[in-house]
Amino acid sequence: MVIKMAISWLKSSNDNKSFKLFKGLGMDVYEIDDLEKTDEKIKELVEQKYNTIVISNEVASFSEDIIKRYNKIEDINIIIASGRNN
Repeated sequence: MVIKMAISWLKSSNDNKSFKLFKGLGMDVYEIDDLEKTDEKIKELVEQKYNTIVISNEVASFSEDIIKRYNKIEDINIIIASGRNN
């Protein structure tokens, strides 16, 4: 059995530090302008078949679905990346 891993990174458009390396390597780093729409963006990424989504700590604080919805789905991994100062 082959497991395909599709990874994306999600950060605030105002965050100039998080995930710079991944973006520089051409990986899928998405920026969100309105943090109130974090859950909508995560849902969109899941629908695009990303099964691992790394989100910045700032963005995670705006999501209600991380624990309620995605914590219960085995095929979806949401990883909260702490900031450099944490």
